[in-house]
Amino acid sequence: MLIAIIVIAAVAVGWGISQYNKLVSMRALVEEAYSTMDVYLKKRSDLIPNLVEIVKGYMTHEQETLEKVIELRNSAVSADRRNAPEAEAALGEGISRIFALAENYPELKADTQFTALQENLKGIEDEISQSRKYYNGAVRNFNTAITRFPASMIASRKGFYEYAYYQADEAARENVKVAF
Repeated sequence: MLIAIIVIAAVAVGWGISQYNKLVSMRALVEEAYSTMDVYLKKRSDLIPNLVEIVKGYMTHEQETLEKVIELRNSAVSADRRNAPEAEAALGEGISRIFALAENYPELKADTQFTALQENLKGIEDEISQSRKYYNGAVRNFNTAITRFPASMIASRKGFYEYAYYQADEAARENVKVAF
């Protein structure tokens, strides 16, 4: 009888250790996914001042828009993890406004530096989109794992908490309206 109790206790402890290690690994995947996305967001933020400087020479009467984009970029760079989705969505909207305004400036659209920056930003936006999908997949798997019984007992005792999904805010879901 004592041997059976010891075996059951050993199995329970082994299972607990295994579940804890699984949750730690999954949390590391979520952190890695966020870090990857953060790298792409940083690359985009680094390109924006160059884009604004090129555009300034052509759009002298659009200074307010350009200054707003720089302000949005600075907000996105300094945003903490909880506020990052909203700040990044606002920045993306600001970049879209610059490209929409560029349609009024044929010389700007023909500028090779502007088109190269536009292509770089488009590539980075694609990478950001893919990294957001990866992050959200890792979050889904982790959040599911920590809320399933019996792993939830270990998760709640060891301080595992749900991560928020990275999603667009309501303004980003609306069609961009450009008025000339």
